[in-house]
Amino acid sequence: MKSMVLSCAALGALALFAQKQEASEYALAPEAPFEMKAIGVWQAPDREFSIEEFGAKRGGEEKCTAAFAAAIESCARSGGGRVVVPAGDWLSGAIHLKSNVALELKEGAKIIFSDEPSDYLPAVPTSWEGVEVLNYSPLLYAYGATNVAIIGKGTLAPKMDNWRKWFSRPPEHMAFTAKLYDWCSEVAPIEERDALKMPGSNARPHLIQFNRCTNILLDGFSIRSSPFWTIHLYHSENVVARNLDVYAHGHNNDGIDVEMTKNVIIEDCKFDQGDDAVVIKAGRNQDAWALSRPSENIVIRNCEIVDGHVLLGIGSEMSGGVRNVYMHDCKMTGNALNIFYMKTNERRGGFIENIYIKDCEVEAIGKKLPMSVVGIETDVMYQWRNLPTKEVKVTRIRNIVAENLKANRAKHLVMIYGDARDEIDGVKIDNVICDKIEDEKIIVSHAKNVTIDGEEIAAKNIPAPKR
Repeated sequence: MKSMVLSCAALGALALFAQKQEASEYALAPEAPFEMKAIGVWQAPDREFSIEEFGAKRGGEEKCTAAFAAAIESCARSGGGRVVVPAGDWLSGAIHLKSNVALELKEGAKIIFSDEPSDYLPAVPTSWEGVEVLNYSPLLYAYGATNVAIIGKGTLAPKMDNWRKWFSRPPEHMAFTAKLYDWCSEVAPIEERDALKMPGSNARPHLIQFNRCTNILLDGFSIRSSPFWTIHLYHSENVVARNLDVYAHGHNNDGIDVEMTKNVIIEDCKFDQGDDAVVIKAGRNQDAWALSRPSENIVIRNCEIVDGHVLLGIGSEMSGGVRNVYMHDCKMTGNALNIFYMKTNERRGGFIENIYIKDCEVEAIGKKLPMSVVGIETDVMYQWRNLPTKEVKVTRIRNIVAENLKANRAKHLVMIYGDARDEIDGVKIDNVICDKIEDEKIIVSHAKNVTIDGEEIAAKNIPAPKR
């Protein structure tokens, strides 16, 4: 991969390859307030490859990494099928899936991932908070695969002792995040972006990442903890995630991150997170502008968020653009910092448009008071604020709709802070109810065509708070 430009060309070849594959045995046609085609659900050929047949030893004491790799390779070479993990504990390092392979976790099966960083070498192309980088392999990873799945009633349960030590942000880690910003701004070739060459970077790997993949199925399994983002769908297409039980309360433990990915259904899942639960992202700054791939055509339905910073989040890595997102009939029953929340800043560019949330309910029971039921902020930089702004691109925000939402308490019902250089245009809020509002009920700044229950709200035009 010589450069980011060549990387894009390679993606085009992968897309052509994906179009030639068998899409699925059946398809799901989601209801949505925008045009969205049915999503194929890939079904693995009826061939089984048990990891025991390739030398895996149950008990969780002897690493089965080589057995997983051999079973996956044999399955792929045969034309595809299911790599079966029987009931029991199985210790492993990185597992890399291939095209036409489903990893099937039988009921009672538990993959215990090692927390030794050396078990996730060599480095692979991945990302860190929206920037492409070479880093430790995600614990369960696929790159450029077509027709790939994780299915069954088993559990993914990584050891966390070593990863937990990396939760802190020492100076070396902050230097790494600043270097990511430089690499991105300079459009540095991927081979120069090696996190492992920066001692102390503490760049924890994702638990699951599908990178540049097509036709993905995640169905039925449980997750218990994660070093970093839990499920990361990156630069991929045609995804069904359903019947998942996800619990991860470590640092940066988002539940599911959909990033530069299109045609996605997330349904009947349970998320219990230490960070955002369901998040739609689209890359950061120059990386995302070069790739020019929005996250789009995404439906989230019938999900439960037990705990998490948001019910539905958009951004702040969204430079490639986010559009056509629909969440409905979901509920939240625990901590929430915001409920329906979109965030960006003047470095991101991109767009957020055609975002719909409907028929959802939140009972915030945590100690922290949610900031808002519906929130949009345009100056959210967190720890990167002290880095210089190298290029200004204001995010275009259009057509945001929230209907039939109920919450028990929040600081504000509606909190909208636009940017004077490109005002938010078109926010419709109908029947959004909160039992207890503890501060100003409605804040609208640098936004037009904002209506609440049919009444147009005048903007105050005050600066967005810095976060």
